[in-house]
Amino acid sequence: MLKERSQSFKLLFLFTDLFIAGFSFGISFFIRYYLLDDSEFQRQVIDGTSYLILAIVLAITQIISFLSIDLYHPRRGLSFTDEFFGIVSGVGLNLVFVLALLFFIRGESFSRLVITYFALGAIISISLAHLVLRGILRVLRKKGYNLRSVIVIGTGKSAKNFADSIQKHSIYGYVVKGLFTGKVSLNIEKSEYQILGNVKKLEDYVKSNEVDLIVYAFSHEEGDYLKEVIDTSDYYGIDLKVIPSYEEIITAKGRTEIIDGIPIISIRNIPLRLGYNRAIKRGFDIAFSLLFIVFFSPFYLLISILVKLSSPGPVFYKQERIGLDNRIFGMMKFRSMIVQKKSDSDTLWTTKDDPRVTRVGAILRKLSLDETPQFFNVLFGDMSVVGPRPERPFYVEKFQTEHHQYMRRHAAKAGITGWAQVQGLRGDTSIEKRIEADIYYIENWSLIFDIKIIILTPWKAVVDRNAY
Repeated sequence: MLKERSQSFKLLFLFTDLFIAGFSFGISFFIRYYLLDDSEFQRQVIDGTSYLILAIVLAITQIISFLSIDLYHPRRGLSFTDEFFGIVSGVGLNLVFVLALLFFIRGESFSRLVITYFALGAIISISLAHLVLRGILRVLRKKGYNLRSVIVIGTGKSAKNFADSIQKHSIYGYVVKGLFTGKVSLNIEKSEYQILGNVKKLEDYVKSNEVDLIVYAFSHEEGDYLKEVIDTSDYYGIDLKVIPSYEEIITAKGRTEIIDGIPIISIRNIPLRLGYNRAIKRGFDIAFSLLFIVFFSPFYLLISILVKLSSPGPVFYKQERIGLDNRIFGMMKFRSMIVQKKSDSDTLWTTKDDPRVTRVGAILRKLSLDETPQFFNVLFGDMSVVGPRPERPFYVEKFQTEHHQYMRRHAAKAGITGWAQVQGLRGDTSIEKRIEADIYYIENWSLIFDIKIIILTPWKAVVDRNAY
């Protein structure tokens, strides 16, 4: 339903971005040749037609780049920061494409400053335009323009989640008028939505109220009234959507496939299981880890000396961790504690102001420098740069029994950093929230998401007080 309603908004943003991209190029050209260089001779030798063609190409390929990264797809709880990262990625992708095209088409020599100014101008102006457009649309919705009224049949988790999603996507103009109950009423006391009555009074309600959409979201406990609801919606010509009753049981992000006309629902949609995505992530891991190891090698030497001087024992510490598909591997770290018995290091949780941590180790942990040897694990294929943090076998077995979805974290390679880490969920923090963040990462992976996490990691490594 959001997909249906969002088409006009996608077109609005698309044509806005097309115009802004062309306008940004014009401003960049003006700055380069009229503000920075006021030479009349310089302007006379410029082929204006070639620059006009370049402006058109850049504007069109900019839209294609945004479409390729799905920038215009309605996202749940989209923030300005997330959209800004998407715009930066789209502009960067467009630059790579156009520069590669210009390399092979050796004709007119274009000013690099014009293209650079275009990229910066496009990022800033498109970001601001999206922010303003969304603000205008929200104001119009609050004033009641082009709203569609929705009633939800159900009071359970599925119904509540759906109603919450509609509220988050208020920009598309759906308003939840209330919920109908079944033979069993769930979560009524906690509901922030109006309870319109029992489903048997649905027909009376639609007779006297304007309803644009009915969403059937009954759970098994609430009863089966689907036929009655279908009959009512058909009789009064009201659009009907159905949320499957097993949605409350299957919490993973699913995917639907069709084989010879037979619908098949995969309850776990894991992008990293797909061949192309695996190749992309592995290629990125190899390139990133090699670059890091080469540039960080002098610091490896310095840290090794400091660790050796801090306390007796080896420089590196190798500990068994659980990674992809529950496989055990040896995770490398700089030793930050005094040497201990294996039984203690494998079963004792690190706490704040832990007396086992050396002075040098405390600094390394605070800055997450003790983690840097794990780039060798990435290079060897045991880990990834970004992914769920690996845990020791003792705690994996413990958490598996205490937390229902804990083992789903092992559907992707363990990472040096991850979505949970950049949100401050490390050290002595909530296991449930960590699991939730890791599952979100696994189900929503993209290379752009990885890059975003990597960019946020250095800041979190410095300011995160839970890093001990």
